[in-house]
Amino acid sequence: MNVWGNRVRLSIFGESHGRAVGVVVDGLPAGEAIDPSEIAREMSRRAPGRGELATARREPDSVEFLSGIMDDRTTGAPICGVIRNADARPRDYGTKLRPGHADWTALIKFGGHADMRGGGHFSGRLTAPLTFAGALAKQVLSRRGVSSYARISSIGGTADDGVTCCEEEFRAVSRRDFPSSAGAEEWLKGEIIAARDEGDSVGGVVEAAIFGLPGGLGEPFFGSMESLVASLLFSVPAVKGVEFGMGFRMSAMRGSEANDALYAAEGEIRSRTNNNGGILGGITNGMPVAVRVAIKPTPSISKPQETVDSADMRDTAIQIAGRHDPCIVPRAVPVIEACLALCALDCLL
Repeated sequence: MNVWGNRVRLSIFGESHGRAVGVVVDGLPAGEAIDPSEIAREMSRRAPGRGELATARREPDSVEFLSGIMDDRTTGAPICGVIRNADARPRDYGTKLRPGHADWTALIKFGGHADMRGGGHFSGRLTAPLTFAGALAKQVLSRRGVSSYARISSIGGTADDGVTCCEEEFRAVSRRDFPSSAGAEEWLKGEIIAARDEGDSVGGVVEAAIFGLPGGLGEPFFGSMESLVASLLFSVPAVKGVEFGMGFRMSAMRGSEANDALYAAEGEIRSRTNNNGGILGGITNGMPVAVRVAIKPTPSISKPQETVDSADMRDTAIQIAGRHDPCIVPRAVPVIEACLALCALDCLL
């Protein structure tokens, strides 16, 4: 089954070098206004072929609404959005398994019947329909005072420490063409260029937050807010780690450092810090839901690698051709935002 969500349910379909990719979004309330130009803006943030640091594959990533939206409003029926693949090159792929890709595990599970050209259904290309679904969620959330933003926290060994968790600053940085602080952009890009020039790739960390989410959302244990958010974030190709608030860094703290001190203000309880990332006991506390997401290096690199040819099960070498990002972290930023928006909406409805 390829379905996610409780109140908002998603089903993603298509392959990287097939005719199209798309998503069915079920559960959005009827009568919600949808701005197509805002959808297009969100899609352009993730689209390939933007700048020297991205893949040369060019896709307009325009969304065709097949159902669920009429006169720019939701009808209450499932929304189906299709994104046609305009620049597919299936000839770039053969029977040699690409290290770091799902070629190996797909062969085990599907016995060679899966369409694995360019990663097939496992490809980062499938984050385009996920971004579309998130763009819908963002518009619904905006009328409820909730927003999600993300930015580049690090590339390789270079960190961007020039951004606070202030919502206004987060929003401004996330909307930049290269979503980092201006002061760190040159150094972060330098990490990507160095890897690209060596025929290699590099990963990094995306930092993201949901603002305006009220306290009391989520359930203890299996229905926790962390469980919901992590389940969708780990569905994004190349995501290998998710932490909330201070995350793994809390393991080096004492309780007196890790605990968020509380105080009363205007009849509400607030915390002076947000080390727990806005969630306690699986339930939101009204602080921003703060998340950090580890993105692995792009597995498609031009350096020679050892592998197996699945056609005859012989050891061989591979030097991957095709068009690939030397670092997918910048294009992952709007995808992570989309995931957080969908999680927030799933809890709110």
